[in-house]
Amino acid sequence: MAGRIEDYALIGDGRTAALVGRDGSIDWLCMPRFDASALFASLLGTEEHGFWKLAPAAEGAQHSWRYRTGSLVLETTHKTHEGEVRVTDFMPVGDGSHVIRLVEGVRGRMAMRMDLAVRFDYGSAVPWVSRSELGDLRAISGPHKVVLRTNAPLRGSTHQTTVSEFTVYKGDAIRFVLSYGASHEDDPPPIEPRRWLDATNRFWRDWSSRCTLKTPWDDILRRSLLTLKALIYQPTGGIVAAPTTSLPEDLGGVRNWDYRFCWLRDSTFTLLALMDSGYIDEARAWRDWLTRAVAGNPEQAHILYGIAGERLLPEIELDWLPGYENSKPVRVGNAAVSQFQLDVYGELFDALFQARSRGMAEDKEGLRVGQALIKHLERAWREPDEGIWEVRGGRRHFVHSKVMAWVAFDRAIRSVEMMGVDALRPTEPPLAHWRTIRDEIHAEVCEKGFDADLNSFVQSYGSKALDASLLLIAHMGFLPQDDPRVVGTVAAVEKHLMRDGFVLRYETENQTTDGLPGNEGAFLPCSFWYADNLIGLGRCEEARALIERLIGICNDLGLVSEEYDVRAKRQVGNFPQAFTHVALVNTILNYSRAIGPAKERGSGADASESRVGESIAAH
Repeated sequence: MAGRIEDYALIGDGRTAALVGRDGSIDWLCMPRFDASALFASLLGTEEHGFWKLAPAAEGAQHSWRYRTGSLVLETTHKTHEGEVRVTDFMPVGDGSHVIRLVEGVRGRMAMRMDLAVRFDYGSAVPWVSRSELGDLRAISGPHKVVLRTNAPLRGSTHQTTVSEFTVYKGDAIRFVLSYGASHEDDPPPIEPRRWLDATNRFWRDWSSRCTLKTPWDDILRRSLLTLKALIYQPTGGIVAAPTTSLPEDLGGVRNWDYRFCWLRDSTFTLLALMDSGYIDEARAWRDWLTRAVAGNPEQAHILYGIAGERLLPEIELDWLPGYENSKPVRVGNAAVSQFQLDVYGELFDALFQARSRGMAEDKEGLRVGQALIKHLERAWREPDEGIWEVRGGRRHFVHSKVMAWVAFDRAIRSVEMMGVDALRPTEPPLAHWRTIRDEIHAEVCEKGFDADLNSFVQSYGSKALDASLLLIAHMGFLPQDDPRVVGTVAAVEKHLMRDGFVLRYETENQTTDGLPGNEGAFLPCSFWYADNLIGLGRCEEARALIERLIGICNDLGLVSEEYDVRAKRQVGNFPQAFTHVALVNTILNYSRAIGPAKERGSGADASESRVGESIAAH
């Protein structure tokens, strides 16, 4: 049985990632890409669906783990009264597709055991296992092949697994290298583990050292940025929402989705986190991925894409997998790809504007794509949509969606004003027309999206329901942070959506908005948005306390998932979640700058002019 979600670590190589449990078992790994089929899938089932465990043979050992400083290299230490060993897990960056596990004797002696069960195609395909001419273990099924090279003895077991039993003494070094390749090609060439350990550790350390920000939470900030870097598909710059699929938002429920894709809704938040932390190359790659992904017929723009910009992501259910803690169905692909969400247009235009305002060189093709999209939005903004949360209960006139349509026109206008019309010739944008539409959207939202009795904006026109996405109204510059309607909305969210100090996306009890049964955990980015509003309202001590509480639910390695189950006191949802880590980075930066998020994002202020590290208390 898989461990708790927070009992996993992440290792990756810039193309895919693995989850390593506290018990030494790799229970999730897709190769060679994030969105490829898994060869270890016991996270969503049982050991028969594939795993790779390396741990002391006897029970009772004490375990501790950590990442090397500034790195994604994981070290796990096992201790008994007889000895101590260190297991180092990592994936080399930039040389094929490998997982390396090194066992080193630190003190005395310890009996160790390795169990390997490769199950391709999400646990459904048991491979044909053989030995190569060099004695390497080779496992093949259909197009897939992995090769295991080790200096430890190997034997087969009756459970169609490979076992290694060995004793490690002080000074011993045992290596296991699992390499992926296509079954019709030669075996992947052998690699030297020690050399790649040094190179990989140096790669991550050098990257993380470029973040020189000074905040009250530097360690967790750098760990979140490292996690974000690990979720970038290096060949294209696309950033997956998470490396996993179907980790449940409701334990035992049906709210299980595939997050191994790239969402446009994450675009501006991600750009801000990367650019304001000094990672311009990654931000530019993400910006370029965005413009490539949405290029084409504006009416066919999607809310999410594959890591290379793929548009066909059909959702299917894997009925042979019982799901994490019996949370079924297990889904691959995401049907939300076909949904209509107005907010993505605002996110896209805001992302391009924020990049522009921070001095990122303009992409001429991006300008042309943007003009085509805004022309389509002139008509589309009046339509109902599925909203930011990709509900499956029917389209509505969601207030957040309309606000983001306003953002699209606002940022398009301000971009032209910033660059000058000459930069866009021979096309001359109809600024007066865009301003008219922008003002019309603003007036409609204030009239139809605000409920005077609640003294709050509401989830959709004519509704009495609240929605945490309304906390973004001030972020976007739609209204000032201190506008009474914004203040009233923050108060209403506090009153109705807060659970044990965490903010829900919306109330799932007694509602039909999302078209799904059951409840869900507190969606963690929403709690960070609430903290941002507290900062903007000058409630700085409350904001700091909330930030500390949110950091406190990260696991001891600094990783966090999509949601938090306040009743079970557990992380839930896909893990680790890029959107949560991005929100954590942005909120820490907002707090540390002593600038409210509405001023920072809504005004397009140049972040380089902010004095990073100033304490809010100093103002």
